[in-house]
Amino acid sequence: MLIALAIKLYSTMQLKSQQGCRLAIGAYPTFSYDARGGGGNGYLGPSSHEGVQSLCFDPNTLNIPALNWRTTKLLGLPLPPGLEITIDSQKLEGTLAPASGSISLEFKAHFRFRVGSLLTAPPLIIDTCLSSGTVQSQRHYEKGQALRADGSAVLVGLATVKPSGATWLDHFLGLPNEALAVLRCELQS
Repeated sequence: MLIALAIKLYSTMQLKSQQGCRLAIGAYPTFSYDARGGGGNGYLGPSSHEGVQSLCFDPNTLNIPALNWRTTKLLGLPLPPGLEITIDSQKLEGTLAPASGSISLEFKAHFRFRVGSLLTAPPLIIDTCLSSGTVQSQRHYEKGQALRADGSAVLVGLATVKPSGATWLDHFLGLPNEALAVLRCELQS
């Protein structure tokens, strides 16, 4: 009986990341990022009195493709072979307002930078809100896109990236510094 009640209260939701994503850090040019093949499963909670639903993705099922020469370009050129940034998601949860398509998700992840097997750095810890709204800072301005009838959405977020503790990486990226994320995705129940 309790399981049947839980199934009624929550429905499943699938997130699929798409091509056309972008990432930027500090004064570096924006990376274009093809995140196809990424995504995960989540749960959509019941509607509140305001018509807002909780949306929570299991970080253990989230797959975010690595940034590397296959998926990422900077100034139109692929990243050098051997350079890779893997993304280990820790949290992706927030709310969805179905009437307006507005989405707001807290995103926490560890970005792990390495160059082949020779050079690795402690993770860069990213903590931001990815939303379908607008984000603006002195360096960046981006507009998201609310969830459409076809399931497509664009989520944007700004984060302050703290120093990693690896002097060479902190100096290279000018940490602490600001990062921008633009996630093109599809959400389907």
